Formats: sequence, C-alpha cells, structure tokens
Amino acid sequence: MKFTAAREALLKPLQAVIGVVERRQTMPILSNVLLVAKDGELSVTATDLEVELVAQAEVDTESGGEITVSGRKFLDICRALPDGTDVHVSVSGEKLAVRGGRSKFNLATLPAAEFPVVEDIKAGQAITVTQESLGQLIEKTHFSMAQQDVRYYLNGMLLETTGTLLRAVATDGHRLALCQVDLGSKADEQQVIVPRKGVLELQRLMSGDGELNIELGANHVRIQLDGIRFTSKLIDGRFPEYERVIPKESSNELKADRGAFKGALQRTAILSNEKYRGIRLVIRDSGVVLQAHNPEQEEAEEELEVEYSGEDIEIGFNVNYLLDALGAVEGDDVTLSVQDSNSSCLIRQPGNADCTFVVMPMRL
Repeated sequence: MKFTAAREALLKPLQAVIGVVERRQTMPILSNVLLVAKDGELSVTATDLEVELVAQAEVDTESGGEITVSGRKFLDICRALPDGTDVHVSVSGEKLAVRGGRSKFNLATLPAAEFPVVEDIKAGQAITVTQESLGQLIEKTHFSMAQQDVRYYLNGMLLETTGTLLRAVATDGHRLALCQVDLGSKADEQQVIVPRKGVLELQRLMSGDGELNIELGANHVRIQLDGIRFTSKLIDGRFPEYERVIPKESSNELKADRGAFKGALQRTAILSNEKYRGIRLVIRDSGVVLQAHNPEQEEAEEELEVEYSGEDIEIGFNVNYLLDALGAVEGDDVTLSVQDSNSSCLIRQPGNADCTFVVMPMRL
C-alpha cells in the first residue's frame, strides 16, 4: 500500500472517526483505525464494537492495500505537520511509514484481517430525512436518556417510525422527552433503541445541512451523512410503553414567559439541596411562588407572574429536570399542565404538539 495526500485531506476523515477510538482498550486492535486505499480513495474505519464510523478521503494511490494503525498517533502526526504539507504513506514490512516535509515516522501496524467490520446490516427499511430534522430530534430528547441504569433499555434513545412520523423518545424513569417530525411519506411501523454512545456520537457528526439516509435493521442502524457512514448496534430490549406515562391535558394549566421562568428557577435553585436539587412550586391564580431550602437551613423564594386557571397546587420537582425541558422548548412562552401535587407535569410550547416533556414530581 502506497499513497500520497494533502495533510488537510487526511485530517478530516481521521477527526471524524476518532471519537469512537477508546483510549484504554482490552483489545489492542480497537485502538487502531483500518486504512483501505484503492482507486484514488482512502477509507478510514474506527469501531468500539458498538459504534462504527467510516470516512473517505481522496488520495493519489500508487498501490492499493489495507492495514490498521494507531488512530490517535496517526491523527497526532497529521495534526502536527505544517499546513499544506503533502503526506506520503507506505507500508514496509510490519511498519507504516509516514513522511511529510522533513519529518519521517514509522508506526507499528496490525493486520487488517483482524479488524472487526460490520458489512451488511440486513436493513428492514430505509428512510430519508433532513439532517436538520434528525438533529432536532436528538437535541430535544437526548438529555432524558438514562446513564448506566440497570434497565439497560433506558440507556439509549427510542427511534420509532409510525405512519408518516419519525419519533424519538428518551426516558430515565424520572422524566421523559418526546419529539417527532413528519417524513412526508408512510413508513413501516418499527421501533429501535440506539445506545447512548451512538446517539452522542451521531449528534457530534451532524452539520445540519442536506439529507441523510437511515437504514433500520434488526440489530443495527446505519446512517450516511456528509461522506461519513455511521453504524451502531441496537439495544436488544423492549422500550417501556411511553404513551401511558404522558399525562392527559389538565384544566390546571400554567402559561409563563419561558425566559423569565428559567431565570427564576436558576436563581431559586442556588439554595436547593445539592444532592436532590428539589424545588417547590406553589401555584395559585395570583401567580407562582418558587421555593427552595437546604440542610444548612438556607431558603430562597421568588414570585413569578403567570397566566393560570385552575386549583391551587403545591408540587415539588428536581429543578435540573425542569431546566432541561425548558431549554428544549422553542418559542417565548411555555405551558405547564398538572393534575395534582402527585401527578407528572406536562411541559410544551403553546400550539406545538410535536415536542412533549414530562417530569415526575418529587416529595419535599
């Protein structure tokens, strides 16, 4: 294998895939990237056995071939070379020789045959969606995914096709976020759970322009975007029946200025219990009073003007969950709907049913 490429042409694919290369590996091959050169193109593949990324670069190929080499070292070398340098790469014996300007490096390699690659994902269906739409689905739901929960199926995001809708749902058992976009054409009914790492890696790769193709298989999801091929294993499990968790609209509905509400929560939260982050809302016709206290007997209270019609309610929440939901709501106003002090709270942008946030109450 022998090829030449501009430093910048090599940097782009290496930076795109390096996110899945773990620093501490039980299997040495997983700290390597697979380089395959043929017909003027270099493909760079990285995997952690859960997520696989493949990126392409145009190179001048003298002779094709494939080899694996330390991903971080190869990236660090390309980064350290001066701008505009032509990089000459060749394999001699068990070493990868890299030359750029007056610099020369010899890197250890491992055979390409040992590198684990996902070839065919046996896709059940493929759907096309804009990057902006998928990016929005992830942005508005990812914060509700669980982290290292024993209910492993919560440590990821549900992607569901139903009718003409693509829906993303995430929950950690204390809160839930749901967002959906219209695909414009009917899709097969299907549910897959993308693991947390796959969701966060996909979010990092989004540039926001153009369309992308999502292939849904029984065990993998594959997405093509901006010259990068993203493949992730799916979590094998049954996602909870989330629709049963979403409370019905209540006559106890509060409408507030989103920015003012967020600011009041942030200020009051300063004196909340650092461990439980509890905050009490006292909701009445005259407005809402936010209260917090902590083990040091310190207290915070703030009054907020809101539009409210309904019964007087006192209810406690984890303030971080409310702030995350308010951060994901678009527009200037927000509505909170709650049945009573023991029921979940439904948070939405007025007039927009595409995104729904549910926060469970906490006893204070």
